[in-house]
Order: sequence, then C-alpha cells, then structure tokens
Amino acid sequence: MRVRTAVVSILAIALFAWFLSTANLGEVWRHVGRARVDLLLVALVGMAATYWVRAVRWQHMLAPIGPTRFRTVFRSTVIGFAALGLLPARAGDLLRPYLVARQEHLSAPATFATIVLERVLDILAVVLLLAAFVWLVPAAARLPPSILEPIKVSAALAVLGVAALMAVMWTLASHPERIGAFVFAAARVLPHALARRLARLASTFSSGFATARQPRELAIAVLWSFPLWMIYAGEAWLVTAAFGIDMPPTGAFLLQGLLVIGVAVPTPGGVGSFHEAYRIGVTMFFGASNDAAVAAAIVLHAMGVVPVVLVGGVFMAQDGLSLGRLPALAGAAREKEMPDTDEVPVLRPSGR
Repeated sequence: MRVRTAVVSILAIALFAWFLSTANLGEVWRHVGRARVDLLLVALVGMAATYWVRAVRWQHMLAPIGPTRFRTVFRSTVIGFAALGLLPARAGDLLRPYLVARQEHLSAPATFATIVLERVLDILAVVLLLAAFVWLVPAAARLPPSILEPIKVSAALAVLGVAALMAVMWTLASHPERIGAFVFAAARVLPHALARRLARLASTFSSGFATARQPRELAIAVLWSFPLWMIYAGEAWLVTAAFGIDMPPTGAFLLQGLLVIGVAVPTPGGVGSFHEAYRIGVTMFFGASNDAAVAAAIVLHAMGVVPVVLVGGVFMAQDGLSLGRLPALAGAAREKEMPDTDEVPVLRPSGR
C-alpha cells in the first residue's frame, strides 16, 4: 500500500512538473490576475450543483438494492469526492459506497457495483455529447480533417463499447445467481471455503446491477447523466472563456472527453494528468496560447477539487470521521470487509 502511494505521488509530481515546464510562470500568473471573476463564480455554482445531481442519480441506482436517505447519499458523495482529491488510486470511488452501505445497511458489494454502473453512465453521456459535437455541431467543422476524422472514429467505437458494457451489466443483473455458480465452478482449484466466498461475492456484486434491468430507474439514471455532464461542460467553457480563450460552448463536449481520460490516471485528484489534458485540448483544438491554457487548467482543477475537499472535511468532522482514517476506510472497502464498529464511526443518522 505504501509503495503504491509513493509511486502515484511521484507520478503526480512528475506530471505536474512536466505540465509547468512548458509555461512561462510569470505570464501564467498575469493570465490568472486578468481572468473574469464573474464567469468563474458562475462556474463555481455549477460545480456545486453537480454533487446534488450526482446524489439524485445515485439514489435512483441504489433503489433496487434498498431504501436510502438523500442526505446520507449526498454527504457520502461529497466525502467520496473529497477523498478522490486527497487519496491515490481513486480510493474515493470505494469509500462512498462503503459509507452508504454502512449507514443504510445495504450490501457493500452490491452498493459498490452501482459505482461501476455510474461510471458507465458517465462514459455514455460524455461519448454521446462528444458524438453530437463532431457529427451535428457546425463548430466542429473548424477542426482540421486530420484531427476531426480520428475523433469521429474514436467516438463511434466508444459508443459501441459503452453499449457492450450496458449489455454485460444487464446480463449480470438478470442472472446474479448464475454468475455466482459460474465463479464457484471456475474456482475448483481453490480451497472450498474461499471458492464459496468468491461465489457469494460475485453473486452479490452482480445483484448491484439491478438498476440495469429496471427500465424506470435505469431511464431516470440515464436522463440525469446528460444534465450532469452538460453542467460539467458548461463549467469548463465558463472557465475557458474567463481566460479569453476562443472556444465555442459546444467545444467543451470535445474538451471534456480529454479531461475524462486525464482524471482516469490514478493520481490524487488527477493532478498533472488533468492539467496536461486540458492544456493539450485547448491549444490543439482551439488555438489557445500555452500560458493562458496552463493558467486556465490550474484554476479549473482547483475549482473542482478545493471546494469539495473543504466541504467534505466539514462533513467528515460532523460524522466523526478523520482525514487520517480515510486510507484505512478505503482499504477496508477495497477488501470488501466491514471493520468493527468500535474502530470506525458510523455516519450519524440524518433526515431524508
């Protein structure tokens, strides 16, 4: 665990150093000083709204597993994203379902499975918005054909890939007991007790995809995914416009495709990789100056990480959690084992 943390920390430092090495830091600071504060404030409001939308969508995905309280889901969402900004290896994606499962007495593996579904819906929304930009929006014609055509092919392949993932999740949701039996049969080379545990875990995990076979809940979750990612795109456009970079509003659909790739790198908060993805996107596709791109990337990333870390810290303090315990909680979630309640505080009951 410590070795992995050290590796990703070194990676984050190296990526961010590389990102800064391309810029004149004096010019970067001047660009920050000239940025339009009004646009940045509107973008900040939009960022705050994304956590409310995520909580609403997640509650619909959790509905087939069991009842949940919105406040619990919302606070766990904020704490989880705060952990994403502080811990490596996307530990926050394990922490927030773990917290909800403990508070609402749900199956931990099934709750974690909803995060996998959530990621698929995120990719679906990002890819379809990207496809709409490159195929339907006139502004895409400004891109050179040598750049636009590969993007069109990539978007088409991504749509097919997401459709395949949705089909797999529907299969897992429709026959969770068969998945457990299959794992048990395949694990004959393992000790009997371990094989049974793996089979039970696989069956429970696949049951977390139950939303995929409930048309109403799945449709609502899919529908909420598009305003969510349109808000993200709007935030990226507002920050970009605040730095005087000439990017059409729909161009943010293309940009956020790169940003999603950037945050997939398992550094805390996507440090370095997010910044570089933004810099490449606005300089390559929209002709931004390098120093303006670096300045905007730093501000956009800070707006996405700093507020949620601060609010998440307040929620953790209110619920009896501490920053020092986050790695242990994430480790417990990764192992799918609930620690003793004497060791880790349970989130206090909250209103609906």
